[in-house]
Amino acid sequence: MSEDGRWVALLRGVNVGGITIRSSELAAAFRALGLTEVRTVLASGNVVFADPELAPATASRADRSALKGRIEQALGSAFGYEAWIVLTTQRALSEIVDAYPWSEEAELQPYVMFSSEQSSLDELLAYAHGLHDEPDRVAAGDAVLYWEVPKGSSVDTAFAKQSAKARFKPHVTTRNLRTLRKLLP
Repeated sequence: MSEDGRWVALLRGVNVGGITIRSSELAAAFRALGLTEVRTVLASGNVVFADPELAPATASRADRSALKGRIEQALGSAFGYEAWIVLTTQRALSEIVDAYPWSEEAELQPYVMFSSEQSSLDELLAYAHGLHDEPDRVAAGDAVLYWEVPKGSSVDTAFAKQSAKARFKPHVTTRNLRTLRKLLP
């Protein structure tokens, strides 16, 4: 199947904060929905899959929303938590990865932040622009934020602490750029 035919689900809050889901159980939950070619990547809630009934290239906004809702409901039922995912395609994810605005350096962590609420990304970007003398760099992308921070400080900087606040947790998820590359063909 071409990269247009594969979906990517990024689960929020999995294997942190007491919600533990084994990769094999996660894959089984996706297969139980009739999804195929299911592949989990790392133990942080990353799933690549195909939907034999819904190709990304032809999916409407309503189709995408329905698929996202089906997956979230199934995950909530199977694992007993309020599930939230980012649903995208390998093609869209590839474009996000390719648009990373800085050259990668060994001493820095490259991240991409996703949210179901654009207003959260806008608020975090405005906060980042107000910081001075911080080691972080933050830039807007297409419905994402790019974030770069020195290794070992991704929970310690002012921006890291702001993005970890409770009001963002239900709908913001962050992935390392290297992890995102593993989700691509």
